[in-house]
Amino acid sequence: MTPDAHAISTVAQLLSVLDLDSTQARTTEDIFTGSSHPMPSGRIYGGQVLAQSLLAAERTLPEDRAVHSMHGYFLRPGDASQGITIAVDRIHDGRSFSTRRSQAYQNGVPIFSMIASFQDADPGVEHAAPMPDDVPGPDTLRPDEERVEGLPAGVARMLSDRAADVRHIDSPLFLPSDDSRVPQQGVWMRMKAPLPDDQRIHRAALAYLSDMTIQESILRAHGLFWGLPGLKVASLDHAMWWHRPARVDEWLLYLQESPNSRGGRGLAQGRIYTEAGELVASVAQEIMVRVPTAE
Repeated sequence: MTPDAHAISTVAQLLSVLDLDSTQARTTEDIFTGSSHPMPSGRIYGGQVLAQSLLAAERTLPEDRAVHSMHGYFLRPGDASQGITIAVDRIHDGRSFSTRRSQAYQNGVPIFSMIASFQDADPGVEHAAPMPDDVPGPDTLRPDEERVEGLPAGVARMLSDRAADVRHIDSPLFLPSDDSRVPQQGVWMRMKAPLPDDQRIHRAALAYLSDMTIQESILRAHGLFWGLPGLKVASLDHAMWWHRPARVDEWLLYLQESPNSRGGRGLAQGRIYTEAGELVASVAQEIMVRVPTAE
């Protein structure tokens, strides 16, 4: 990877957002503060608060006790123009496992609540679902921002300015697509410039990316796209399991599928693989999806 100056800048901006401040204030919880990416919608990107909440929890643990699972709920829309306060409750520390609760606040009310579990490295039985062998490689695909002519200037700029290089195997869903209506898709993704070697940063960056595009397996099943007038989508919850270490500045394949949608909600599931075929993480998310009705 030979990133240009713009790519380096976008990744540096992400790292600055993930660089939380400790307030030194503590009651029964550890308190951290952070900033947000500017967003065209004005709302905080969910993957950002996921990553920040995870990093805040990890700041209360030894470096060798790594996250293996998290379950979180998006409670309120976040305001990207305001700072974030994250409170971490040290729920439990055992011989091999620790549990933390992180809550992200704005204006005194929680916008996101997460419980995560952490574990020391431990040997055990091992298996993994294999990566399909018929997936086009990332070098055969163009970056999303080169495939979405006709987008509003603000959205096009957001794609260009994001820290991740994302490449859909099928058509990106920012505009109407002629692709088949199937509840599944795949994307390649990586950060546009190298990250520090700290695996805590890579785990948080993976959480950041895990919220990007997973909702589209639901939209694709119904011929929907992000720019559809009147479409309303909001993440309700997010769960993630880290299986193996990986670098997020190297290509990762994110395979996504939706087993169900009903009652204004859709469920999406995902598996993340290295380019060499190692299963890195599993993800699940439920969203609210409201489709405009013809009058």
